[in-house]
Amino acid sequence: MIVLQSSDKETFEVEEAVAMESQTIKHMIEDDCVDTSIPLPNVTSKTLAKVIVYCKKHVVKDKTCDHEEELKKFDVEFMKGLDQDTLFDLILAANYLNIKSLLDLTCQTVADMIKDKSPEEIRKIFNIKNDFTPEEEDAVRQENAWAFE
Repeated sequence: MIVLQSSDKETFEVEEAVAMESQTIKHMIEDDCVDTSIPLPNVTSKTLAKVIVYCKKHVVKDKTCDHEEELKKFDVEFMKGLDQDTLFDLILAANYLNIKSLLDLTCQTVADMIKDKSPEEIRKIFNIKNDFTPEEEDAVRQENAWAFE
């Protein structure tokens, strides 16, 4: 068993195969850099708990079509109902822990959120203040007309 310690000092005991879903942790284990626990200073306990749920499900047991379909269904359910803060925390954790499949899934979720949206709608979704003057915005639109077609 591997012990992971979140930034808020909560510990999680996981099977080695689950921990090895993270390339960062895998390299620490392979390079014999692990004492009693692995500190993860950039990941809160709330986020780490979600990452562990994801990794437990994605540990490669078999590559059958049924398993792949089951994972796709799991991924859809896993992403449902996540608030924006949790989603962005998962992106940061997946990046820090180097879990490519989770990073791809979370980034795709954000991409789906902004697909076919106007800049104004995207600003509203992510609560981004428009700091362009109307003149600057017109200049950007003219320079990048292809993006607004």
